[in-house]
Amino acid sequence: MKKIVSAIVSIILVASLLSGCQMGQKEYVRYDDNFFGTFDTIVQIIGYTKTEDEFDSYVEKINSRFQELHKLYDIYSNYEGINNVKTINDNAGIEPVKVDKQVIDLIKFSKDWYNRTGGKTNIAMGAVLKIWHEYREEAERDPANAKIPSMEELSEASEHIDIDKVIIDEEKGTVYLEDEKMSLNVGAVAKGYAVEVVTKEVIEDGFVSGIIDAGGNARIIGKPLDYVREKWGIGIQNPNESIVSDKGVLDVVFVDNASVVTSGDYQRYYVVGDKRMHHIIDPKTLMPGDYYRAVTIITEDSGVADFLSTTVFLTPYEEGRALIDSLEGVEAIWIMPDGTLKATDGAKKIMKSQGATAGRVK
Repeated sequence: MKKIVSAIVSIILVASLLSGCQMGQKEYVRYDDNFFGTFDTIVQIIGYTKTEDEFDSYVEKINSRFQELHKLYDIYSNYEGINNVKTINDNAGIEPVKVDKQVIDLIKFSKDWYNRTGGKTNIAMGAVLKIWHEYREEAERDPANAKIPSMEELSEASEHIDIDKVIIDEEKGTVYLEDEKMSLNVGAVAKGYAVEVVTKEVIEDGFVSGIIDAGGNARIIGKPLDYVREKWGIGIQNPNESIVSDKGVLDVVFVDNASVVTSGDYQRYYVVGDKRMHHIIDPKTLMPGDYYRAVTIITEDSGVADFLSTTVFLTPYEEGRALIDSLEGVEAIWIMPDGTLKATDGAKKIMKSQGATAGRVK
């Protein structure tokens, strides 16, 4: 929970530091709010609107839609009258499950990007991820006896992660898992995907300037209407420090109409000996990825950014760099194991350390 709050504080901290002085009567005023209870994180909303009532109406809709999407994408809980991802998992090898189109859209999106990016992020890895989840929960209850799953256990589970056995029938509106031992885990994409869905809806409703941040998945809408800046400043957290410390922000990227999403080894983990066992599992080794401390993706679509941040985190640098360079409108920043940064050319142009600024309204 502390790490989730820290990620959100980075948004608020940098936004506040760069807001500058506001003088005179302004048409738009800055407001912020937050709520908890969806996707196991705090959702923070910052926005510039003409009235507080207008801002509150956006927050109400964002909250409501996050509640709906959380229930649909949940893999742990049942909800009366709703067939969700858990329902699909519960019926693996038994029968197709009729689900809301929003579930089918998420699965189609995930399968498409899986095929486009080399299969590093696999929503059908539920059997493997469930084992790691159970070991992490046990470690949280009893840290002194924290353990790593056996390779035999993980290998057996990995026999049941074939994404091609996730069968979608769009005409009937059903999803079927052909293998009775397989299950879906949409944790690598659902939160960012939900952020993008909700963002598009509130933009359609007239929300023109703000940030929707779900546990570090920051979606930026327009430019900050503070009459000072042209860009929002989003902090990149130092993996070794609290975000609120003097060294907590490793760098800042200046963006508008974009998403900034980070995957890192410092977010959800437990420790065995001196080894950090985090939650981003490599489908080849079945162990936590260890190429980087963190990867940040900057692109417009939050769902794409969320998916790619996991994919690139699990990809060696040269291969990952080639993938990002092949995608239009996508930039990346890598925090290497020794703490140094690597970045695409486009990312360097928007990084504070490389001379970028928030700009000034003319």
